[in-house]
Amino acid sequence: MSVTPITVQEIGAARERLALLRQEVLRSFVGSPRPFEAITVALLARGHVLIEGVPGVAKTTLAKAFATALGCATRRIQFTPDLLPADITGTYVFSPKDGSLTLRAGPVFANVVLADEINRAPAKSQSALLEAMQERQVTIEGDRFELPAPFVVLATQNPIDLEGTYPLPEAQIDRFLIHVAMGYPSAKDEATMLRTYGAEPPVAKPVLSAAEVVSLQAMVDRIHVDADLVDYAVALTHFTRSHPKVALGCSPRATLGLVQAGKALALMEGRPYLTPDDIRSIAPGVLGHRLILSGELEGKSDARKQLVEEALSKVSYRRAARAL
Repeated sequence: MSVTPITVQEIGAARERLALLRQEVLRSFVGSPRPFEAITVALLARGHVLIEGVPGVAKTTLAKAFATALGCATRRIQFTPDLLPADITGTYVFSPKDGSLTLRAGPVFANVVLADEINRAPAKSQSALLEAMQERQVTIEGDRFELPAPFVVLATQNPIDLEGTYPLPEAQIDRFLIHVAMGYPSAKDEATMLRTYGAEPPVAKPVLSAAEVVSLQAMVDRIHVDADLVDYAVALTHFTRSHPKVALGCSPRATLGLVQAGKALALMEGRPYLTPDDIRSIAPGVLGHRLILSGELEGKSDARKQLVEEALSKVSYRRAARAL
């Protein structure tokens, strides 16, 4: 199926809209813009984001500001140990008056779902998001319901070695397109935060709409990808599967996500085509969190990052010769 090439004018208009989004979010969130850029890539690529960091580094503040600026329907779920799957997806409620069952839709029926401290709930509750994240639908009592477009999950979590947390199942981790690690702010950013929040904190305002977000996502589909870059993405994920220190490498879903995220980054950079640098730039956030390491490396904070860097250094991009 042929795809209409994206035009320079369309890319320029998209960059203007994304610049407004960036300005509005960073007005409320004080810190490095890199987490915002990673979340924007995931949004454009129709993916989900896992934001990880110790308590108090503004993970939820960033997610809320981003969701508000999109101008889409937003719901927040506070994950706790007693959270039930029905609290996320919804359930049928019996009406004694007429003897009918009425669907009480859960908070997952929104464009942007803020899953706050997702690793505070056990696997049973976390798994309620699996179908929604992969298929953009939920099944309740055997009935299937489509979720609205766009649909993105912005989940926050604390490191799993803190008290009262549960590790995310591997199947759910693989459904997050990008992992964003948020550390402590710089001294300059922290001082700016104190001055900014000394008065009434700034609140983000909507600058986009659901229709505009869907339009931007459709533009990403029209970014050109050479066959050589497809082979390059496949080679990177295959490297992780054969590494002796990796118990479980990146899945085909990761390869698909790597190319799609690279195309989203190309749009943000103002190019109608994917480059090797786009893939290299986005690879750590897309591939690192999916790796299951062998026993000797499991638990080492930088091991996944180092393995992705090793893949990028050892797997070279070669442009195939084409017949004239």
